[in-house]
Amino acid sequence: MPRRSPLVIGHRGAPGYRPEHSRSSYELALAMGVDAVEPDIVATKDGMLVVRHENEISGTTDVADHPEFADRKTTKRVDGQALTGWFTEDFTWDEIATLRTTERIPAVRAASATFNGGQGVLRLTDVLDIVRDASAEHGREIGVVLEIKHATYFAGIGLDLVPMIVRDLQAAGWAEGELPLIIEAFEPTVLAQLRDRDIPASYIYLIEASGRPYDQLVAHGKAAATYKATVTPQGLDALVGEVDGISVNKRMLLAKGNTIVADAHARGLKVFTWTARPENSFLAAEFRGDGGKSAFGDYESEWTVLADSGIDGVFVDHPDLGVAFFRS
Repeated sequence: MPRRSPLVIGHRGAPGYRPEHSRSSYELALAMGVDAVEPDIVATKDGMLVVRHENEISGTTDVADHPEFADRKTTKRVDGQALTGWFTEDFTWDEIATLRTTERIPAVRAASATFNGGQGVLRLTDVLDIVRDASAEHGREIGVVLEIKHATYFAGIGLDLVPMIVRDLQAAGWAEGELPLIIEAFEPTVLAQLRDRDIPASYIYLIEASGRPYDQLVAHGKAAATYKATVTPQGLDALVGEVDGISVNKRMLLAKGNTIVADAHARGLKVFTWTARPENSFLAAEFRGDGGKSAFGDYESEWTVLADSGIDGVFVDHPDLGVAFFRS
């Protein structure tokens, strides 16, 4: 029987209220009733999967305040983009464990920033344990949407994420299909590699509003299909049997006249979207209100467009608002 409302997924926990990917961010999202939470994973140099939005961590931890790590600051090219800062692959897990989480966008989320410095960085296994325990505590099945970050980049520096993911899913009891697991990535190669490992999960291809997936750009150059081409009927045809669905930047669904959801559903593919946020800073221009970037605009009107499109899942930063709206 089809769901009457989309899956409501706590995007990095509940980052509208707590620093993203912190323990309290996840625990708050789970208490607020989400169907699943979404950890992003990157690797340390000793092969530990840690939960951070990016491998460059100066914006989400206090690493810059640690004089013992001052000499680790560097510039790298990640997926073709130059970045300067501190990178997880230059630290051991024991070193990462000394850091504390911070709010990534304090100018927009000042209240969340008051929790800076109080919590450590989590490993993937930590989040898997938190979700399992919460499922038992709250008496309902809660899933994990595991996002793999920069798989081609990490493989290129000798850190293949695939065996690490398999190892951690097995260690935490998430590799047998007993608990709901979705695996997503902006790069289709790593999704195919995990499918080949027979990890029981739903596999979702993340789609940006522009550009090309980095693994395909490395393999095929400018002949690689763009993300936009992937959501055309012909592009979706090529995904049938390869993935279970797509997760698109919400801008693509807000564009007038798009038929992405209907086209995907006609091919048996699910459609998720990201990220439903209420602040003016993140709303499409026509839904912004007064009060500056951090004030809530007319988010309900924007979210109505997303809900009416027939999506199967939605990522939210404020789980209480997301649950209240998308389940109404």
